[in-house]
Amino acid sequence: MMRTIIALGVSIAVLCTAAAAQATQVDDIQSFTLDNGMKIMVLEDASIPNANMYLFWKVGSRNEVPGITGISHFFEHMMFNGSKKYGPKMFDRTMEAAGGANNAYTTENVTVYTDWFPASALETIFDLEADRIAHLDINAEMVESERGVVTSERTTGLENSNWRTIQEELKGVAFRAHPYSWSVIGHESDIAAWTLDDLVQYHKTYYAPNNAVVVIAGDVKLNEVKALANKYFAPIPAQAPPREVKTVEPLQKGERRVYVHKASVSTPNVMLGYHVPATTHADYYALDLLSSILTSGNSSRLYQGLVEQQVAIEVETYMPMSFDPNLFYVMGVANPGITATELEKSMISEINRVAREGVSQHELDKVKNIKLMDFYRSMETINGKANTLGTYELYFGNYAQLFNAPESYNKVTPDDIQRVAQTYLRRANRTVAVLAATEESDQ
Repeated sequence: MMRTIIALGVSIAVLCTAAAAQATQVDDIQSFTLDNGMKIMVLEDASIPNANMYLFWKVGSRNEVPGITGISHFFEHMMFNGSKKYGPKMFDRTMEAAGGANNAYTTENVTVYTDWFPASALETIFDLEADRIAHLDINAEMVESERGVVTSERTTGLENSNWRTIQEELKGVAFRAHPYSWSVIGHESDIAAWTLDDLVQYHKTYYAPNNAVVVIAGDVKLNEVKALANKYFAPIPAQAPPREVKTVEPLQKGERRVYVHKASVSTPNVMLGYHVPATTHADYYALDLLSSILTSGNSSRLYQGLVEQQVAIEVETYMPMSFDPNLFYVMGVANPGITATELEKSMISEINRVAREGVSQHELDKVKNIKLMDFYRSMETINGKANTLGTYELYFGNYAQLFNAPESYNKVTPDDIQRVAQTYLRRANRTVAVLAATEESDQ
């Protein structure tokens, strides 16, 4: 698709107009806030007789403290294990009987529950969600069962994912003060130590209606949603606002390094982590495009410079959306016969080349095309619309910002790309992690 767009000479301005038009056709996003503080956004879309409900809870690992790390992720499990009206396993069974399905995920910043269902099942979904918000059954037997599941998930995840293994160690070195220093799944000792009181208080505080944004999209009507929200969600009492995360990570003043031993690794992995601003910062769009310039597609900088040159088997970048300043990750997996030092030098050399020489307008336009087409596609389905609406509401402070996204990407210039590379992807702002079966000699 990207090559076709370039061959046809479609301009970024035209793509911007197309993407913006698609977004504005997401007719009249309507929102209201219940007396208990729960914000509900409604998108009427009768293109198919289905609907979805996204519940964005403003709680993730950044809201934890030492001693209860991983507790946010734990609730992703507990929320499916029984409440007052719908007992253990009944949430899934009831939803499936109504033709629906669900999922959930936890990040550093949020916990999100997603429900997909025939529009005729809307009241059932309201009933299910209200029950587990207001009356989650946090009992000792179920807690111990799920504690074992999460402990196993942590162990298995670290065994099976080199990314998770190296990222966990890098975060612990890159962050000295901020709660982003620990992984979302938490420390093993904390998982074993949560008490029932910890869990009850955490649920009461963070699963309060005033700490949520709900997005409902599909074959629904605003008046119907309002009536059901008042019936099921409005009676749930608000709670005192959660404590603010006030810790600001101190400025990193020099490169930090960590070696991670893993006997099963066949070739070294290298991960670089650079401190970057929060998503609301003006540099977000330039950094996001820089990420694509480095690793999106076979013509990207790191693919051409490392994979094509047989220095790396694969390379990737990752910059999470984030409430607070976070990290811009670059990871490479060495080709057989390539040392960690050689891989690291090649990765840094290509990054420094962008900072030193900049990028061409053609190179930038190519990744803008990709971003705009991805945006356009995401707004074609009710699921994509609901997810995008909630994401922009939380990370940008206002869902209306999504309408400006195409133009915000379009405004980025080659000079902006070079500037953010020079500003953020520099040695003193970098943490380097090496994952390997053996550590290289320092002689």
